[in-house]
Amino acid sequence: MPSFRTFILAALALSLMATQAWSTSLPDSVTLNQNGKLYKPFSFDHAKHISLIKECSDCHHHTTGTLVTDPNCVRCHANSSPTAVVSCKGCHSSTPFSPATLAEKREAKGRYHLDKIGLKGAMHENCIGCHSKRSQGPVGCQECHPRTKDGDAFYNADKQARGPAAKHAKSE
Repeated sequence: MPSFRTFILAALALSLMATQAWSTSLPDSVTLNQNGKLYKPFSFDHAKHISLIKECSDCHHHTTGTLVTDPNCVRCHANSSPTAVVSCKGCHSSTPFSPATLAEKREAKGRYHLDKIGLKGAMHENCIGCHSKRSQGPVGCQECHPRTKDGDAFYNADKQARGPAAKHAKSE
């Protein structure tokens, strides 16, 4: 029977191999909002976030192989291992209210994540929540990604509809 020392050495070796496997495939930056209509795509500095946070599961939940501690999650993910896809879009739909996504949820009667938020909501909740909690990092829309021309038109539509007279009335 293996000794406790052998067990510890084996566990350490496995954890080092897992760390090396993850570190070799991590991107330094990721382009987000690639198909944005109102906001331009922007570069997310993944390397900077890794150096600040140091715990992948803070953003990637249990997908990186970190043990799950939330009692609701442990029911199904107690022995979760790393997944092939750790990006937000691997689990969160970019079209959460599409007929296909809603049909998939209806058919998965025993599934716990029926109320899982969409991709945009997941990313904003995760990023803004962490930035607010740590009192650092951007929390405003344009602090991460500037608007497109369509975005400017959309967000300024009421000003354009009122015309130039509205500007003069405000300044008086």
